[in-house]
Amino acid sequence: MSTPFPFTAVVGQDDLRLALLLNAVSPAVGGVLVRGEKGTAKSTAVRALSALLPEVEVVAGCRFSCDPSAPDPSCPDGPHESGNGVRRPSRMVELPVGASEDRLVGALDIERALAEGVKAFEPGLLADAHRGILYVDEVNLLHDHLVDLLLDAAAMGASYVEREGVSVRHASKFLLVGTMNPEEGELRPQLLDRFGLTVEVAASREPDQRVEVVRRRLAYDDDPAGFTARWADEETAVRQRVVAARELLPSVRLGDPALRQIAATCAAFEVDGMRADIVMARTATALAAWAGRTDVLAEDVRQAALLALPHRRRRNPFDAPGLDEDKLDETLEEFSGPEDDDEPDPDGPGDGGGDGGQPPSSDGPQADGDSGAQPEAGEGGEPQASGAGSGEQSAARASEPFRTKVLSVPGLGEGAAGRRSRARTEHGRTTGARRPRGALTKLHLAATVQAAAPHQRARGRSGRGLVVRRDDLRQATREGREGNLVLFVVDASGSMAARQRMSAVKGAVLSLLLDAYQRRDKVGLVTFRGSAAEVALPPTSSVDAAAARLETLPTGGRTPLAAGLLRAHEVLRVERLRDPARRALVVLVTDGRATGGPEPVALAGRAARLFAADGVASVVVDCESGPVRLGLAGQLAGELGGTAVTLDELRADSIAGLVKDVQRRAA
Repeated sequence: MSTPFPFTAVVGQDDLRLALLLNAVSPAVGGVLVRGEKGTAKSTAVRALSALLPEVEVVAGCRFSCDPSAPDPSCPDGPHESGNGVRRPSRMVELPVGASEDRLVGALDIERALAEGVKAFEPGLLADAHRGILYVDEVNLLHDHLVDLLLDAAAMGASYVEREGVSVRHASKFLLVGTMNPEEGELRPQLLDRFGLTVEVAASREPDQRVEVVRRRLAYDDDPAGFTARWADEETAVRQRVVAARELLPSVRLGDPALRQIAATCAAFEVDGMRADIVMARTATALAAWAGRTDVLAEDVRQAALLALPHRRRRNPFDAPGLDEDKLDETLEEFSGPEDDDEPDPDGPGDGGGDGGQPPSSDGPQADGDSGAQPEAGEGGEPQASGAGSGEQSAARASEPFRTKVLSVPGLGEGAAGRRSRARTEHGRTTGARRPRGALTKLHLAATVQAAAPHQRARGRSGRGLVVRRDDLRQATREGREGNLVLFVVDASGSMAARQRMSAVKGAVLSLLLDAYQRRDKVGLVTFRGSAAEVALPPTSSVDAAAARLETLPTGGRTPLAAGLLRAHEVLRVERLRDPARRALVVLVTDGRATGGPEPVALAGRAARLFAADGVASVVVDCESGPVRLGLAGQLAGELGGTAVTLDELRADSIAGLVKDVQRRAA
């Protein structure tokens, strides 16, 4: 087993270390979501935390880590008698992004259950993580069906496995810790709210701190055991401080003035529901215990707000996380009480994040296998087309986004789980049965019985039980929804440059981006103007990045429509090699004009027919305006084999017939 990097050797990242330690003191805080760029010690710090957690006492031989002082009455390995148990270290269980449902919740032996009536159950990761830490790296890339299971377990403190009338339940209370890079996509709001605290991390730009990061990482890589031994005293000191804070926690008093400040702060920042108030109260109490105090002060409430509220005040995925600290201070001052005049403990965490129990060291993040942050893919914001021509205008702001109805790809796909187009999936309504390919995951009971019934006499059946063989088992086939690649191809030429018009265009694309976020799509952005086309954003799961590129998009120059279509066609070709199961939907935003070069209209038509030949679903958003309209966008839609809609028709109340039109044209 590899030696983890010592928690106390991580350079800087005060807020990250403090948030993790507060959860070690009080698991009721609800876990931590760590957001930040790659190479900023996110995974390093999380994996190192388990060494600082106190040991847990469990029932000997129980695979579900039952507490011997209060064993779970419904434990599959029970019933257990109350009594002495054995002590073991707290577990850090990692959930891979690509894990199966059976790996997460456990698996039943369906064949034994049918033939013998025996609940033969193999525990999953939710059982392993009980009374420990469940860590999900790249949690924003976790499949939706696994997110649903996590939400259920986090809400109920238990995991349920049900297969065709056979049910197993076991306790599953864990500290949920996730790390993510926001560039790769955001979390579902339901899962985001389940994290008690959130922390934004970034690589230091101070040379001295970066030098210390590299020095420590190289020393650790050369001799992990020796490096860890040099930090053993600091690790022991922090471990003892965690134990002392846990013992002090029940004695901490959360007075009415602090409660009023918590409630007023949550109301001032308009967070949804009451979970934020509860998490802030628990966090402030843990902060006081960590500082060795028995009273919660205003500084604890302030620090709790900075950790517990940023991810709860977002109204859509394009809002930047964070809090207005001036507004926070005004709210705390307005609702301060007489108890807040007490002299604060000089050893308390203060409002800078606390020392996190760290030894003196140069501030700076410890890289996760590489030194320093890498620049964002495609960094630069504005697409720089060569030969853009004169008359380039600055970027227009997008108009207010609106709700759209779904644009779906016709047919039945087999892509990644999502919420846009029909697909064969592991989850959804049952549509039939087939022989299993590999391990059986979803039993079709009726088809299994039907397959086994003709062979009962030959198999010597004499009792009431059904004699079932492996060849009889049938896998249920299900139909659900998949996520698609929505590739936006946006005309940024001079003919689109009227500021009010471009503002409306950007508002429409922003609305479709928001819809893509909610439906778990990948998105890409191709723009064309001047004499060339640019891939402003390669296909990604981060709609935030797409929205940022759209916001800075300038306009001006000629209209190289054919170049834009050819570049989009190349993007789709490459993406099919990377992810052949994910189907694409092309959204072309243009007025249909084509200028520059010989025969620009004919060339654009030939480029459009490439999409039709490949069977790519497409929609043309017609941006033509004015009293005289040429209808060029409609002609282009015909060449693409898709459909054309105006900006007004994109709105939810006027787009009802669009999907049927797309499907009819594709048929």
